Amino acid sequence: MSYDILIKNGRIIDGAGNPWYYADVAIKDGKIVKIRPQLDVIATKIIDANGLIVCPGFIDLHSHTDFILPFLSRVESFIRQGITTCVVGMCGDSLAPIPPERVDDAKKLLCTINPAFANLNISWNTFEEYLNKMEKVRCPLNLVFFVGYNNIRLAGGAAFENRLPTNKELESMKNYLAEAMEAGAFGMSTGLIYSPQVYAKTEELIELAKVVAKYRGLYFSHIRGEGKTLINAVKEFIEIIEKSGCIGGQIAHHKVSGKIYWGTSKESLRLIEEANSRGINISCDQYPYTRGMTSLSTILPPWVHEGGVDKILERLQNSKDRNRIKNETRNEGWENFIHENGFESIYISTVNTKKWKDIEGKNIAEITKIKGKIDGWETLFEILIDEKGGGTMTIESMCEEDIRRIMTNRYQMVGTDGIGVPANPSFGKFHPRFFGTYPRILGKYVREEKVLTLEEAIRKMTSFPAQRLGLRDRGLIREDLWADLVIFDPNTVIDIATYENPLQYPEGIPHVIVNGIIIVENNKQNRKYPGRVLRRPT
Repeated sequence: MSYDILIKNGRIIDGAGNPWYYADVAIKDGKIVKIRPQLDVIATKIIDANGLIVCPGFIDLHSHTDFILPFLSRVESFIRQGITTCVVGMCGDSLAPIPPERVDDAKKLLCTINPAFANLNISWNTFEEYLNKMEKVRCPLNLVFFVGYNNIRLAGGAAFENRLPTNKELESMKNYLAEAMEAGAFGMSTGLIYSPQVYAKTEELIELAKVVAKYRGLYFSHIRGEGKTLINAVKEFIEIIEKSGCIGGQIAHHKVSGKIYWGTSKESLRLIEEANSRGINISCDQYPYTRGMTSLSTILPPWVHEGGVDKILERLQNSKDRNRIKNETRNEGWENFIHENGFESIYISTVNTKKWKDIEGKNIAEITKIKGKIDGWETLFEILIDEKGGGTMTIESMCEEDIRRIMTNRYQMVGTDGIGVPANPSFGKFHPRFFGTYPRILGKYVREEKVLTLEEAIRKMTSFPAQRLGLRDRGLIREDLWADLVIFDPNTVIDIATYENPLQYPEGIPHVIVNGIIIVENNKQNRKYPGRVLRRPT
């Protein structure tokens, strides 16, 4: 038999946590068909992996790549770091459902993330129509879709009003959610610090999660707080899983935010372990950096967001509302980034207006001095108004001790919380996790600091997330499974993306294969698009 690809002389780490072993891997028609030492076979393409590790492709359990796919689909920063499957529709935000009467509202909200949405023809309404559309988008990696609670609320619920849904609205939301699950969504996600999701009550989320449970789906959540309210937020999350009957839940990008709360991961991880001991299937994902990243408008108190983007801008230009924002930010009780970290820890990551392009990558305290503003508040308000509520920020808020503690926990796996983007300076100062999450763990935390063994780290990147998602044909190097593979040098693999210069591809990952097609070859990305939309297993 002739094979499509033969990988010779490599050390296999199969993804299950087993020790490495020497073997060759033969691939045909997209799948791994033979794993043997010193295979003597004919192949169209031979890759010599001498001195290299061959492992399953990395499964990014938390990404926002869906927000760039309608415009750019090469996802370079993901493919180059070895990601072969990514989960989208996270933090409660997805691109469906969007009923016809909500298209304009959805575009306004989406434009705060990416202004290009203003000119996008949203030709789908239901989740099924959306997935069908995405199947026509040429993409190099596989995609797993969740439906965002934000979309469910905008489509059938209270939208940007701070109130409980009526019984009629709740039924409408359940119907939208059921349609998404039947279309192939793997579950529902929430982002409970974001407007309008911050207005959702626990009971409402339990009722919706019961629909997810009916389809044996998952509940993923950016929980209600990661600083002062972290422990209560974890307890709420566990309550939602337990009372809804969902088969499992995932805490997104688990962290401890705010210096005065560092160390709280001991208690949050104890709660996760205790829940599992009671039969409640809870896990978490994590990126290995001390800064977070989110939309700049998230810095504002929840009431400012009531009514949507137009109302935000109206309040930012009202002196009375400005003073109220300042006064309330001196208090706690919500995810209060300014109070917990200060303007000197909040860095402007990306902006769209030329006026502010020169300050990308600088913190608000620095920008205030550079621009001669009165204080950080004047700087913040002016940027948000000029950006029409858009812009992103990174926040220096975490410590290495919590990162290591979470990373070594048995219920942790890896996610970028990023977007697959090209190394194009016009994209701004995105978080380096977009380019370096996986090689950073393999280089810094495995090789240099020995926080994890190589086999443990790869399991957390491959078979564990595949198990979480119910993907039985990916995440392992086994015969008859799909050939999603990464070939890397364990002695040189490392991230080189920084906050100052984040648009840099990693080193030490020369080859990446997706569905049996070589996407990265000798450190160069091919123009091939074998990725697939993966629908929830039934």
